[in-house]
Amino acid sequence: MSRESEADLPGEAGGAAGEAVLPGALPDDLRAELIAFRRDLHMHPELGNQEFRTTAALKARLELAGLKPRVLDIGTGLVCDIGIEESGEQQSGNPPAMLALRADIDALPIPDTKLGVPYRSTVPDRAHACGHDVHTTVVLGAGLVLAELAEKGQLPQPVRLIFQPAEEVLPGGAPDAIESGVLEGVGRIIGVHCDPRVDAGRIGLRHGAITSACDRLEVSLDGPGGHTARPHLTTDLVTAAAKIVTDVPALVARRIDARSGLAVTWGRIESGHACNVIPQHAELSGTVRCLDLKAWRQAPDLVHGAIQEIADLYRAKSVVNYIRGVPPVVNDPDVTDLLRDAMERRRGPNSVEDTEQSLGGEDFSWYLEHVPGAMARLGVRTPGERTVRDLHQGDFDADESAITVGVELFTAAALLDAAR
Repeated sequence: MSRESEADLPGEAGGAAGEAVLPGALPDDLRAELIAFRRDLHMHPELGNQEFRTTAALKARLELAGLKPRVLDIGTGLVCDIGIEESGEQQSGNPPAMLALRADIDALPIPDTKLGVPYRSTVPDRAHACGHDVHTTVVLGAGLVLAELAEKGQLPQPVRLIFQPAEEVLPGGAPDAIESGVLEGVGRIIGVHCDPRVDAGRIGLRHGAITSACDRLEVSLDGPGGHTARPHLTTDLVTAAAKIVTDVPALVARRIDARSGLAVTWGRIESGHACNVIPQHAELSGTVRCLDLKAWRQAPDLVHGAIQEIADLYRAKSVVNYIRGVPPVVNDPDVTDLLRDAMERRRGPNSVEDTEQSLGGEDFSWYLEHVPGAMARLGVRTPGERTVRDLHQGDFDADESAITVGVELFTAAALLDAAR
């Protein structure tokens, strides 16, 4: 889905003493190439840690631009530096801490239900329904522009491209990418996420937390069980499970600052087979979501403690499997302001809007445990369109003019970051 016309872009921006000079509008041939690249990815979606075709396509295009991408140790995904000599150092000495541009490259295990588009997924039950194909194309496009500037000697500091696999696989592919060394030499990191509620040509920004934490919780209860006529001689697991379901959220909520938004929500409870038999085993599972990073770090101990207290009260043996998901993405104010400055320099002051904190999770947060960074919401809704094609739905699509916007944003951010 692409608009035929784009708003006229300014030519070179900046240029005053000490200011970055930003490149003008993307050439038409590059725009067309990027749209075609995105459509190819969209037609061939790959699940987390299986993105071999995607990785190969990116590697080939980066190498064609004279770059030297490296496949991550886990077998998919890439890291690629721009503006660094082969020795790993600039001629002037050790390179300054790089700005990293991150994209996630995996798709979702759902069918593509779009009709009437030539780039519909060709893989059954697989779809780029979260916009990762757009994110990937944006970072590729920015890399190609920055590589051309580097060839001309106009890239003032090195930039790193990170194409990360398995964002949709809990706890995300970011920890594996970090283990592969993608943050070595990086001082700041930026990313975007498609937002179908924001018009193409605009981005949403927020200081502080922009997504939420999300963990998984699995609980097993065991006891001798017995006849429902003599519950006093048994471990009444059904009652114990019911009490955990109702009381644990309340206990946890009273043991942490309410402003943290820590919430335990159950999605499954299973126990028993007959109406007159107290079972010997029960299982519960749910999620723990949290708005606040400090509270997220406290959550496992709080949840474990509350479950154990109630289980002990009913003489049930409990086993808690607390599965870490992702922390909230907490945008660094300075890096957020860098994105705002870059977008306003390219598209004007009305191109940036404030956004709310989402209850969704994003493994970009793992990078921010190591370096400051920020994520922007990239508008992908065609202006004037009333229907919102929401994320993680089979009919999700993006206005492809957003690719140009993302490339401009990342390119300008890289140059402005160096000027700072």
